[in-house]
Amino acid sequence: MFELVPTKPFDGQKPGTSGLRKKVTVFQQPHYAENFIQSIFDSLEGFAGKTLVIGGDGRYYNSHIVQIAIRMAAANGFGRVIVGQGGLLSTPAASHLIRKNAAFGGIILSASHNPGGPDGDFGIKYNASNGGPAPEKITDAIFAKTKTISTYKTLDTQDIDINKIGEIELANIIVEVVDPVSDYAALMQTLFDFDAIGDLFKSGFKMKFDGMGAITGPYANRIFEDILGAKNVVMNGVPLPDFGGHHPDPNLVHAKELCDLILSSSGPDFGAASDGDGDRNLIIGRNMYVTPSDSLAIIAANAQLAPAYAAGIAGVARSMPTSCAADLVAKKLGVPSFETPTGWKFFGNLLDAGMATVCGEESFGTGSNHVREKDGVWAVLMWLNILAKRRESVEKIVKSHWLEYGRNFYTRHDYEEVDLARANDLMNNLRKSLSGFVGKNGIKTADDFSYRDPVDRSFTEGQGIRLVYENGSRIIYRLSGTGTAGATLRVYIEKYEADVAKHNIETQAALADLIGQANSIAAIQANTGRAAPTVIT
Repeated sequence: MFELVPTKPFDGQKPGTSGLRKKVTVFQQPHYAENFIQSIFDSLEGFAGKTLVIGGDGRYYNSHIVQIAIRMAAANGFGRVIVGQGGLLSTPAASHLIRKNAAFGGIILSASHNPGGPDGDFGIKYNASNGGPAPEKITDAIFAKTKTISTYKTLDTQDIDINKIGEIELANIIVEVVDPVSDYAALMQTLFDFDAIGDLFKSGFKMKFDGMGAITGPYANRIFEDILGAKNVVMNGVPLPDFGGHHPDPNLVHAKELCDLILSSSGPDFGAASDGDGDRNLIIGRNMYVTPSDSLAIIAANAQLAPAYAAGIAGVARSMPTSCAADLVAKKLGVPSFETPTGWKFFGNLLDAGMATVCGEESFGTGSNHVREKDGVWAVLMWLNILAKRRESVEKIVKSHWLEYGRNFYTRHDYEEVDLARANDLMNNLRKSLSGFVGKNGIKTADDFSYRDPVDRSFTEGQGIRLVYENGSRIIYRLSGTGTAGATLRVYIEKYEADVAKHNIETQAALADLIGQANSIAAIQANTGRAAPTVIT
């Protein structure tokens, strides 16, 4: 029944910040997915008889790879597999199942916010026993294995029925099919004041949640409508293999239908969205879009309003490109703030060590120590908890925060699918010029960000070019590790403004001088051939 299948290595199976992501057509090559999954198992030790969690966001090819992963887990010696019904699990729900069941780890099938469908993207990543993305020492080992692999282990069996909840015996293991929502929903009820949020909805508060045809539709239906009693909340709530044609990235461009609705004068009070696998979030109120950086800071400042965080937070962690707004909150609270490279795996040690409670990235990701992934639905519930307790509008809460802490004007300009060689040349030219930037145009420091983990002392370098001005303004350049075609150049621009009279200036106008400098310093148009960003958030 067990098979040892001969294979040959594929080039380019290096995991990025969130696993291996490629086009579906790449994964459809014979042995391609099997090679990577076997390389995961070959990089691990001590899992014989242990539990593995498997699930994904339901994108095209998800159900096929779930069956492959189950058979390979059995052949490699795991004792139990927990899989979401239909092969579905949001990424934060998978993290929770790993932690709740003391599983050895998990395989999550997703390309996150990237498009789905036969011509779209697919991804595989491994999460460790803490529920978080594998640290670099594991992903480096996986990549090394992909370059030398010659066989993989599997079972010679038919697909099993994962659409029915219950247990299935398969060779030497038990496959437990679970409701993908129930355990996660139960966890949320331990964190937030569901009675207060329910009363908010009963008071006439109106909300819309855009599932974007992706994984969080069932979670939103269960939590917001079934448990909290809100009516007619969820739009695009059925997970589809191609996400219903949506690009499931919850930003102002790809969630335009929701944003137009909420930002209208007669729209609902509150809007939110999540992405392909449920780990990102968009927060928007009537007349007020909340940037992810501001959202992190406001959540940190108000976390004590939620029961699980009533005693206060231990610290705040943000990715380096995220604005410094959360640092100001941490300082006032008297707790530490941490600046890490981009990638949720860098928060894991801080959370495990109890050094941070709330974490966030500017790329629409926010979370806490309840799991080891960013969590879109969690962020929405935290905002609902804040709204329920303060009984103020989103706009009032945001502007009150600026009044107390000052405003960090912030934007991100994305240049998508840039020729990889040209993008690398741009970054290398910036690195070579770092020392020459200091002292010009008010630039105080210039570096290529590196990070020494305060817990395990591991060192990570080459994480993005930072230009920091005398007044605290910042320009940051980095290449994203989440795309599958070419390179995405991200340019982040930030300026702090204490003067409340200037807080209502439109963001791009407030940052116009810095945007011009950012384009000029990197010679973006000359180096990329792009006259303007693909997406501005």
